[in-house]
Amino acid sequence: MNTTHNYNEDITKWFSVAACIYLVIGTGIGVYIASELAWPFLNFDNPYISFGRLRPVHTNVVVYGFGGCVLMATAYYVVQRTCYVRLWSDKMAWFTFWGWNLYVIGALVTLPLGYTQGKEYAELEWPFDILLTVVWLAYSINFIFTLSIRRVSHIYVANWFFLSMMIMFTYLHVVNSLSIPVELMKSYSIFAGVQDAMIQWWWGHNAIGFYLTAGFLGIMYYFVPKQANRPVYSYRLSVIHFWALIFGYVWLGAHHLQYTALPDWTGSLGAAISLAMIIPSWGGAINGMFTLSGAWDKLRTDYILRFLIVALAFYAMSTFEGPVMASKTVNALSHYTDWTIGHVHSGALGWVAMISIGALYHMVERLWDTRMFSVRLVNVHFWLATVGTAIYITAMWVAGIMQGLMWRAYDDYGNLAYTFVESVAQMHPYYAIRMMGGLVFFSGACVMLFNVVMTIRKTVKHHHSTVSVITDNKAAISVKPGG
Repeated sequence: MNTTHNYNEDITKWFSVAACIYLVIGTGIGVYIASELAWPFLNFDNPYISFGRLRPVHTNVVVYGFGGCVLMATAYYVVQRTCYVRLWSDKMAWFTFWGWNLYVIGALVTLPLGYTQGKEYAELEWPFDILLTVVWLAYSINFIFTLSIRRVSHIYVANWFFLSMMIMFTYLHVVNSLSIPVELMKSYSIFAGVQDAMIQWWWGHNAIGFYLTAGFLGIMYYFVPKQANRPVYSYRLSVIHFWALIFGYVWLGAHHLQYTALPDWTGSLGAAISLAMIIPSWGGAINGMFTLSGAWDKLRTDYILRFLIVALAFYAMSTFEGPVMASKTVNALSHYTDWTIGHVHSGALGWVAMISIGALYHMVERLWDTRMFSVRLVNVHFWLATVGTAIYITAMWVAGIMQGLMWRAYDDYGNLAYTFVESVAQMHPYYAIRMMGGLVFFSGACVMLFNVVMTIRKTVKHHHSTVSVITDNKAAISVKPGG
């Protein structure tokens, strides 16, 4: 089979560069708001840069700006190469690029101004909800129609994960964002009370489950075998854990609402299925790890592969930690504490960012047909990202468990042993350490952006010099003797 096709690589290039830029912006804002928690004077009594307004900016830029651009870059990259066809519609692909970036810029502008729906991971007001829906549908339709014109009978497993993410994200987002607009930048949710909370966490946990897990498992199933130059360890396991993951994940949201007004049986069901989800989650992690069978020596020299493997290790850890925290006994301690923040970031920094960074480095080398500007800087980035993540999550784990224990400690008279303010005061050193961990990770993101920009610059310069040499040669040949 002829596998040389005229793929649309420009769209993947633009999304890849945008992802690197958003990683720097998003983590930079994250470091600043972490500093505000440690040293509150840093908000300078300015409402526009207060923690309450910048925190959703941070989450939206890293989740939608960085994560979304990575998902779109990789999905467009993978679907073309596994189906041996060009994207179904180039115009639709460019519409997703500009529309998606408009959404992220909308977050950067409107959230500091205080325009918010107050729903986690869905803070933006109704005009942007509509924009997100239209852009996501264009992305999904383009992907589905590209699959429909494929030149092979088989749909590779990575595409199944991408497809499930697209379908689930669409209806999760639409249902959660159902609201009644009253002004251009103000609306009220059609849900209220505990129903609103339940819908919010049905969306919130599945945004993590499908958008940040299924989508990035699609990335793993393409880029780990490619980078390791090994076939997937068990294709059958990939199919089984795919269906188990898809059917199980949608039930998990209720575990966020343990010990609230939500009926007890709902939280218990969410906890029970959360514990069961360890099995399919680890199925994916084991499959990725075992793909390296016989190629572990590559980790000594292949820094890109290191990112991918460490990502799988964090994925295995996070998908064990989550169900443990969902169990009612542990949740009684961990609920509302910074342990939850630590857990989220072990998944976000350790799994999502690491697998994304590995995929981006892999794509940059192939899209621009060159080696990275500095392999040494890739190694530096790896250690900055790994150490930064470890510092961050360790600080939050310790802080969270301490918070939980302080909040439920009683004295001999049955009174609370500590006031809430005392527990806040005890958090200061851990917040400072958390900020340092974030700063280390952020510096790694800056190193990556520099390395990618220099790689592209090197390639463009080389291209221009090659073109000028060819032009000069042609000119020399065209000049006749005596002319």
